[in-house]
Amino acid sequence: MGGICWLASFPKSGNTWVRLFLANLFANLPKPVNINTLKNFTFGDNRGDLFEQVAGRPLADLSMQEINALRPRVHRFIANARPETIFVKTHQAIGFVDGVATITPAVTQGAVYIIRNPLDTLVSYASHVGASLEEAVRHLADPDNRLEGGSISTFSMLTSWSNHVRSWVDAPGLKPHVMRYEDMAQDPKGTFAAFCRFLGLPDDRKRQDKAIRFTAFDTLRDQEARLGFRERPPTSEVFFRKGKVGSWRDELPATLAEQVIADHREVMQRFGYLNPDGSPIY
Repeated sequence: MGGICWLASFPKSGNTWVRLFLANLFANLPKPVNINTLKNFTFGDNRGDLFEQVAGRPLADLSMQEINALRPRVHRFIANARPETIFVKTHQAIGFVDGVATITPAVTQGAVYIIRNPLDTLVSYASHVGASLEEAVRHLADPDNRLEGGSISTFSMLTSWSNHVRSWVDAPGLKPHVMRYEDMAQDPKGTFAAFCRFLGLPDDRKRQDKAIRFTAFDTLRDQEARLGFRERPPTSEVFFRKGKVGSWRDELPATLAEQVIADHREVMQRFGYLNPDGSPIY
């Protein structure tokens, strides 16, 4: 058993970008990896087929309580799938649901936490889940917020944006590598090189640069337009929407931006999203 390296984030924070970087880095092909082959390179902890294999029953026949109770067994099933370290996407906050751990320590080898300015996250999240901007503001502040499952996926306990961040970066003994979306966008070479060093991967800058080129936002958006994207939820028209740093300034009313800052000021300041006077940096 190799153990799991979690690729964790609140939804719409850059998790898919990081996974596609790894896929292109590992594949090392002369053209970008097909975005619909992501599961060949990384797992997702909410994949319904994994719960079905462990339970021996269709996902539709499992209650929410049964799905929740199965989670540690599914994590062990994933960890045993390969002898080497396995990269697993999760949107779970670290915690407990009805006494069951959302992340299983016994199979955890390490973690990477991907964080994005909540002002930009909120706009993308609203589109992703089919919510209004006002509803999304409430979701990001709700300690009971969760991402509902569907016919091929299980639910994820998100909690609030701030609680989600703290649950990972302050988890005792974990010490995750933190990647800011803004650094990925503005200094991709330096940010992804640091990511590779954390993972103990060879310092092959030529290969890293190619993986960065192959995961440029326009390239991913073009693939989705031509091929579709299996991870796009039915509530969203597109998965790769804009991907720009600071696009919230053109989409989010000032009153809602002020509410997000009031709700998450401490964590935003901690990770460099606010100036000392409380005004947004990005």
